Amino acid sequence: MDSFPVFYDMFEVGRLTLTTAGPSFRYDPRWLRTARAFPVSLTIPLRDRPYGPEIIEPWLRNLLPEAGALTVAGRKLGIAKDDAIGMLLRIGQDTAGALSFGTPHSTRPPSGRPIPDASALERIINELPAKPFLVDEDGVSMSLAGVQEKLPVYLQPDGQLTIPVDGMPSTHILKPNDEKRLFGNVQNEALCMVLAAQCGLPTAAVTTGKAGMRSYLLVTRYDRVLRGTAPPLRIHQEDFCQALGKPPSAKYERNQTGIKGPTLKDMIALVSANMTAVETNRMLDAVFFNVLICNTDSHAKNYSILLTGQGATLAPLYDLNCADCWDVTRNMAQTIAGKDRGDHLHGRHWKRLAEECKLRPSLILPRVERMAGKLFGSLPDARAAVEAMPAGGHVMLDQFCTAIERRARTILKQLAEP
Repeated sequence: MDSFPVFYDMFEVGRLTLTTAGPSFRYDPRWLRTARAFPVSLTIPLRDRPYGPEIIEPWLRNLLPEAGALTVAGRKLGIAKDDAIGMLLRIGQDTAGALSFGTPHSTRPPSGRPIPDASALERIINELPAKPFLVDEDGVSMSLAGVQEKLPVYLQPDGQLTIPVDGMPSTHILKPNDEKRLFGNVQNEALCMVLAAQCGLPTAAVTTGKAGMRSYLLVTRYDRVLRGTAPPLRIHQEDFCQALGKPPSAKYERNQTGIKGPTLKDMIALVSANMTAVETNRMLDAVFFNVLICNTDSHAKNYSILLTGQGATLAPLYDLNCADCWDVTRNMAQTIAGKDRGDHLHGRHWKRLAEECKLRPSLILPRVERMAGKLFGSLPDARAAVEAMPAGGHVMLDQFCTAIERRARTILKQLAEP
């Protein structure tokens, strides 16, 4: 049977083995004896016994891109899109979290392929649909989950953007504009991310940029820590689909895969069982914020967990958008008391959510009110911050701000209604 190592830096964490039933994984005994050892997933606790395909297969698939990006990458590499291990051995040296597949991380000082100017960056952005993650380019091996086009990059101290090669960790994620389908998406996400941070929610730092006719969002990776001339330190993380053993196709609670996706009850129970009460409250506040801004894409892969030798904590928020101004679904990614529309929620629905999650219902409504109050107070400053970023404002900013205010006022009004 074929067997492949999984690394954290130069440490072998364990090995993936191809069996007739599918991939299995077993921790290396030396990793289990390491003081700073962390589990690769909450579904894969540290132990000296193998884990079978029913656990390992969904965990692996959640490290890969989805939909068209995965199909194109597989075609470029000559690998079936269903061959998760084969794909990760080719594009799995820089993934979400801290692991590398097949090859240990580089210990050399950070280097990369410089992007010489805005024209070159514009060309790279325009080629992403046909070449996701610059797949099949010499030395490039990186993967991020999701459907949206994006590119991991390394931002040098002098501001030079470079393409990571030979296993060098990226420090930022570049997300291009999509003016045909999601008009103003760069400023929309920048607004919602800055707003979340100003409301007191730990959130990945963002700015914007321009490359010729294209604009982009530049998101600082929270799972990387800069260390001067040494390679950035990787921090391990997993999304809630991985932590709950769900495949990426079941990231929404209601889906057509035949597998029920994670519910808020599932997600909050996971936090309560593995983290502190402070983290549970953070999770609740994140849910409230996403409902208040009409973020209908806050599915289970858009919440993540940091895993270290000291335990589990919630990762900062990312991928925040107001969907109200676009031709996309208004249904929430997870229901609240059976309701999938945020503008249909009343006080009793929030209380029922608390009861389902074994929380005190009397604490929920004041917490929603406080989050809404922070949102109203912070929105003007968040807008100003986005307009001051390198890509500037957008004609849709007015509509995004108005939509967020309208949704939040609707939620507040209905809190007190029976």
